[in-house]
Amino acid sequence: MDLKDKTILITGSTDGVGRVVAQRLGAAGARVLVHGRDAARGKAVVAEIEAAGGRAEFFAADLASLTEVRRLAEAVRAKTNRLDILINNAGIGTAGAKRQISADGYELRFAVNYLAGFLLTSELLPLLKASAPARIVNVASAGQQAIDFSDVMLTHGYSGVRAYCQSKLAQILLTVDLAEELKGTGVTVNALHPASYMDTTMVRQAGVTPWSSVETGADAIVNLATSSALEGRSGLYFDGLRQARADAQAYDARARQQLRSLSLDLVGSASPEQKEQHS
Repeated sequence: MDLKDKTILITGSTDGVGRVVAQRLGAAGARVLVHGRDAARGKAVVAEIEAAGGRAEFFAADLASLTEVRRLAEAVRAKTNRLDILINNAGIGTAGAKRQISADGYELRFAVNYLAGFLLTSELLPLLKASAPARIVNVASAGQQAIDFSDVMLTHGYSGVRAYCQSKLAQILLTVDLAEELKGTGVTVNALHPASYMDTTMVRQAGVTPWSSVETGADAIVNLATSSALEGRSGLYFDGLRQARADAQAYDARARQQLRSLSLDLVGSASPEQKEQHS
């Protein structure tokens, strides 16, 4: 894909694999919209891309807040009239035994790893459709656990690993569901596990010795974002560079409908009683 006139938003691109992807796509000629929570790191990534002859801008937002997700979408729409590629990469790993909640009162990993991407994608779909052909890439994981719809927020039997794996499978359910919705629009959506235990802050915080490099993970993400071989292909899950099968729940239409209904409720104007029910 010729990236010269393409605009690409990458969430979580001030560190780890997201940073490498931003640098590569910027060097290839794309206009990169860098996202993160830390302004100093964001400006550093922008400076790196510009020093290499690329174009970049930084957008600050904490994806643990749905209000900030909406503000991010609004800021992107204010800065560009096109969005060719959206890469939902930001996330929280498995570290921590204590259950945490987001600014909106939801289990934190579900909120950041899945729900923020659900809302951001929804907010930016009109821009993506107007820029078609366009692509959405959801950076998920091979670590997947079926969603228990009776306790999505994991109020019982919580563990960081369980929360992470559930949130990552939720991303894949969204991918398959959204691919159906977007048929005929020119917008494709695919998900992937970039690489196992990359040398990232997330992996080190989990106390795991890295197995693979962020460069290997970046190869896989850039492939889904730009490969001509994936033109028009949608609703797929990749393990690295290889197409694979996700957990069976991803292909369960009823489960995907349950998740969509829940997600719309959670990002909507839920009453305090509804929030308490899901917290």
